[in-house]
Amino acid sequence: MSKILIAYYSRKGQNYVNGDIKNLTKGNTEIIAEFIQKSIGGDLFEIATVKEYPIDYTECTNVAKEELRQKTRPELKNYLANIDEYDIIYLGYPCWWGLPPMAVFTFLEKYDFSGKIIKPFTTHEGSGLGGSISQIKKACPNASVSTGLAIHGAESSQSEKQVVQWAKQNI
Repeated sequence: MSKILIAYYSRKGQNYVNGDIKNLTKGNTEIIAEFIQKSIGGDLFEIATVKEYPIDYTECTNVAKEELRQKTRPELKNYLANIDEYDIIYLGYPCWWGLPPMAVFTFLEKYDFSGKIIKPFTTHEGSGLGGSISQIKKACPNASVSTGLAIHGAESSQSEKQVVQWAKQNI
């Protein structure tokens, strides 16, 4: 039996949803991560930064764009004690400008994913997976990165059936 980790970055608060700014009490990616855990089990791990992003959506995007430009690796609040015990890692994130947030790269670069299976999932408002799969493969060259799942953020709370079907593939 494979040991499963569901690691995710998610943004609650002000988010872009179907052309409007809305306040989310729970981030879209967190909703998907919980659907995965509910369906197949595994340990949840939230990728969270020490320095929080601004609450205001526009300010947040400005900070995130600057991090992307500078290839910043924000410090995380918590780190796993040991990645070695996991075989399959479901990796969740919102797709920002076609990529995961820089905090996801902090997480990926902290550990050795050699021999692991990474199953990426993203929430987005139109970009799908963007270029995130190739960037994950680049960050984790000795891991097997499987076909990802992209869920339109505004539909995340209604996507459980689709998420479960995808999550149960190849485990």
